[in-house]
Amino acid sequence: MPALLVASRNAKKLAELRRVLDAAGVVGLELLSLADVAAYDEAPETGATFEDNALAKAMDGFRATGLACVADDSGISVDALNGMPGVLSARWSGVHGDDAANTALLLAQLGDVPYSRRGAAFVSACALVYGAGSAEKRVVVRGEWPGTVTHEPRGEGGFGYDPVFLPDGSTHTAAELTPAEKDAVSHRGRALALLVPALRELAGS
Repeated sequence: MPALLVASRNAKKLAELRRVLDAAGVVGLELLSLADVAAYDEAPETGATFEDNALAKAMDGFRATGLACVADDSGISVDALNGMPGVLSARWSGVHGDDAANTALLLAQLGDVPYSRRGAAFVSACALVYGAGSAEKRVVVRGEWPGTVTHEPRGEGGFGYDPVFLPDGSTHTAAELTPAEKDAVSHRGRALALLVPALRELAGS
């Protein structure tokens, strides 16, 4: 069974990819996380775009392990902040991965901004690198999920900025959606769905 390295230690991201694959009928792929392979040097996320960072992470994993590797870089782009936090979303407060601090800072920065000007979008770029030698393939896709930043967090699900993101057309924040509801419309769900043809080829299904 072909193995696919997901360049993340976030179990929720692995579960999300598994749900997308199951929904698309893609079988025959063994999903591994960074916790399942020997540690390797990971390049810092210094790219100017989500696509740059996703491809760099996927290339690192592919070169270090020889396994097909998929990676994503995602974040929130806020209109009133000229597209920031953007690629800095995970470390917006200065500490990488501190969801509560990042969200609190974002809300503070938007404190005086009226609801009508709190437009935003979740963005996810996903990169897949697989094959060998001259047959090496690189696929990079992008998914966006438009919405609005709320004035306060709502919901216990998801991660990152989900509790303060109200998707367009919804009365529930991303953190109030079920995993299946979120997969169907989220930025990462949309990006991963665009990878399905390549993943199906990789799986041989």
